[in-house]
Amino acid sequence: MRVFTGLILILLTMGCAQAQLAVPNEAGLTYGHVHLNVSDIELHKRLWVDHFGGTVVQKGSLTAVRMRNMAVILTERVPTGGSQGTVMDHFGFKVRNIATFLAKWRAEGLPVGREFIGAEGQRNAYIMMPDDVYVELQEDQMLDLEVEPYHIHFFTAEYESLLQWYTQLLNIEVRPRGSIESTTNVPGMNLSFGNAREERLPTKGRSIDHIGFEVDDLEAFCKLLEEKGIAFDVAYRDIPSIGLKIAFITDPTGVYIEFTEGLDEY
Repeated sequence: MRVFTGLILILLTMGCAQAQLAVPNEAGLTYGHVHLNVSDIELHKRLWVDHFGGTVVQKGSLTAVRMRNMAVILTERVPTGGSQGTVMDHFGFKVRNIATFLAKWRAEGLPVGREFIGAEGQRNAYIMMPDDVYVELQEDQMLDLEVEPYHIHFFTAEYESLLQWYTQLLNIEVRPRGSIESTTNVPGMNLSFGNAREERLPTKGRSIDHIGFEVDDLEAFCKLLEEKGIAFDVAYRDIPSIGLKIAFITDPTGVYIEFTEGLDEY
């Protein structure tokens, strides 16, 4: 009985570890979430669980799918458009076996886009989620999970200045990813910045509505941003019904950003 109980505890601990956010940096910041507007929340929940290994969590009115290093938060609202055409073009995952992932995806009649060798010399592919949420996959046969969140990708003609804005805002350094030199990292996520020839639109209301960073002491962090001259769309506030403290800003190109405290407890 003790052996059985111990095994259950080990499995529970492993499950929690696979759905935790990354350890924050010295400033108390880590990557938090991507927030999607979706027309069919039940379909999205099933896909994020079945294909990406997520775990659904409901706190009050907020629906989240937990994964290692990130949560996908879902709002059932018809988006004004897909992620392509906005500055927040797509986000990406590493997968242990890309052929296996794509075969399962195609078996459901879901669209697969371009397959190619990516910036780090690995097999890559694009897939399209419902509501035109654009997602990139990169194979990494050394993963200890089948799927792991990896990067978010901005596209704008102002990509170089936007990269500098994020590094200064978050007090992080430029760190190339393969052949892409205009990237940086926060714990749990790579932020990549690419050039766009055409005008890109803001994210609010689109299928990728906003991105989020988790902060240990959000109230103090917001005061630091105010000292840097950052204007808030939504000022710091506590929302006990969903177990989060939140604040929102918009980056210079129109990407909506949420800062949270408490998402690591989901």
